[in-house]
Amino acid sequence: MSPHFRTVTDDNPADGDAWVRAVSAGFLSPPESNPRGLAQRRERLDVPGSRPRGAFEGDRCVATLRSFDQRLTVVGGREVAANAISAVTVLATHRRRGLLRRMMTDDLAEARERGDVAATLVATEYPIYGRFGFGAASTFTAWRVDASRSGLDPKWSLPANEGSLTFVDGAEVRKVGPELHERFRRGQPGAVDRSEQVWQLRTGALWFGPDPWVEPFHVLYRDPAGVPQGLATFATDNAWREGLPEGTASVRSLLATSPAVEALLWRFLLSIDWVVTVDSGRTPPDSVLPLILPNPRAARIREQADHLWLRPLDLPALLGARSYATEGELVLDVRDPLGLAEGRYLLTASPEGGLAVPTTREPDLTLPTNALAGLYLGDESAARLVAAGLADEGTTRAASRADLLFRTGRRPWCPDIF
Repeated sequence: MSPHFRTVTDDNPADGDAWVRAVSAGFLSPPESNPRGLAQRRERLDVPGSRPRGAFEGDRCVATLRSFDQRLTVVGGREVAANAISAVTVLATHRRRGLLRRMMTDDLAEARERGDVAATLVATEYPIYGRFGFGAASTFTAWRVDASRSGLDPKWSLPANEGSLTFVDGAEVRKVGPELHERFRRGQPGAVDRSEQVWQLRTGALWFGPDPWVEPFHVLYRDPAGVPQGLATFATDNAWREGLPEGTASVRSLLATSPAVEALLWRFLLSIDWVVTVDSGRTPPDSVLPLILPNPRAARIREQADHLWLRPLDLPALLGARSYATEGELVLDVRDPLGLAEGRYLLTASPEGGLAVPTTREPDLTLPTNALAGLYLGDESAARLVAAGLADEGTTRAASRADLLFRTGRRPWCPDIF
């Protein structure tokens, strides 16, 4: 039977249930059989801007993909309209039949036609998405910190004149978190917007897990004026050995509107009684965490990997949206495996922004969209791309000139998995 491709809508709950079951099977998760659970998961598909599609054999879904509207912060603080892609699965029984290629190419073409400037995703497996023009645009680092060896004061407390730290519940997080996150996002290239549903999932108001929701700890930092500036969410294991505490604080999220607030929250987490280890979770690749420790060797890298993936859809709009470190011109010849963003453009860049227009001039730098993804947000070096054979220099010192334009003071980071 040849699969039939269609968009899943709330007009057909059976399609929605089949789609949800296919996602569970594709990610090797326990299948959802509870009618209430299926209905809750279907609700996620019905939110405005959500575009779930699947490959169906009769009533059975065998491959899935969902895209949705997203706002991506770029260098300089502007944001662009992005087509975020998630829930990509193909059942193990239906691989190598072109199902993903059909859904992905259709979705990206529609996004380009709709006016989205870029597409984003978080890749479960690295080798899949380069063939569709995506490339890794940001990374993360997870630290494991021995609090007793960090050199920080284990009895640290926030001075009274520097604001307040308060334990809050999930309801308070849902109240103050969205506005705090928006202020954080405006200053963090690579960050994306969050829907109300995301906050519900992060606080247990909406929960699909096989186990009951267990409320974590939420600590809110307010500045001396009472304005929320930071939020840390963590869980503890309350471990003991031979009568002594050996607890681990596992950080699930840490939002800070400035490096100073980030450092403050790390100091708090490393001074909690009974906590001897802090597992940072996914932090920015250039987090200040190890630098604030008198003994940085107390922080060990537990995990480091790519995170946000990006692919251009409208190259002139994307290049024009960000700011650049200095003024200059660069001719970019961009190759796209799907042809959506292919072309040769003259980029005129400045700290105020950029302008990219088609040109017939000889290229300074020739590179595919997946290499441009790493360069665009400032996480990759043009010189390194050339050295690795992932980009070609057409003129003398083109890579050095590109790096002068695209470099950033801080690396991009996306704290969200979607």
